[in-house]
Amino acid sequence: MSDVYTPPEVWQPATSGGKFSGINRPTAGARETRELPVGEHPFQLYSLGTPNGVKVTIMFEELLEAGYSDAEYDAWMIKIFEGEQFWSGFVDLNPNSKIPALLDRSGDTPFRVFESGAILQHLAEKFDYLLPKANPARAETLSWLNWQMGTAPFIGGGFGHFYEYAPEKYEYPINRYAMETKRIFDVANNQLAKTRYLAGDELTIADIAAYPWLGNLYHGAYSGSDRFLSLHEYEHVGRWVKEIDARPAAIRGRLVNTQAMPERHSAADFDAVEDRNLFEPVRKRADA
Repeated sequence: MSDVYTPPEVWQPATSGGKFSGINRPTAGARETRELPVGEHPFQLYSLGTPNGVKVTIMFEELLEAGYSDAEYDAWMIKIFEGEQFWSGFVDLNPNSKIPALLDRSGDTPFRVFESGAILQHLAEKFDYLLPKANPARAETLSWLNWQMGTAPFIGGGFGHFYEYAPEKYEYPINRYAMETKRIFDVANNQLAKTRYLAGDELTIADIAAYPWLGNLYHGAYSGSDRFLSLHEYEHVGRWVKEIDARPAAIRGRLVNTQAMPERHSAADFDAVEDRNLFEPVRKRADA
């Protein structure tokens, strides 16, 4: 780094530039009074096709794939670069103004669930699926779920930000977070050398949480950072990623709230995506 930064006695916000500079502020709460759209299904998801959002759409699609018809959902795109996460309706669901946010209307009293890990656990418990009931399997699953929640900021807000989004490239933060990202991959690789999935031999919400993050990097997110990080070295992570890549629910879930499918209101919505040949690149990931 060419310039040495000396922090002032009291920090003051400054224009930092970069992709997120237009929406980042040191305050919370609604910036615009505006309600959210609502569909007909028991679950209303407000999200975006980022790794944290994809966790939940894959979970819903896995539930539907397994025959849980009561898990039908409407998925509405929240355009975070346009500040829609700061609409009053969204802030009512998630005071932290981050996607995803869920409105559960399946019972007598609708209620909110926010934070992707909380949503996965809520749905798993509600439908008794992908979360073991008894210990030690339950404890192992929740441990890996929370491992992912704790490590994601190092990958996204850390490595991804300084490698891809920061207005200037600096060696120290890139090295710092590249090292941590590789360590995270090594933790997963060591575990997956012993087990088929993170928490054992069965798919769980721990895999659904970790897969969008590790899978995206493994397949070259952040302008081909897989080469920069030598992610091919983590062969057990690669085997696990490709296995989940090929699951029909994962294929569908990765399309929801993206440019290919901004909204999802029924299984029939995927037919239009199929007609435009937008499924094929997603299907091919397992063979990459």
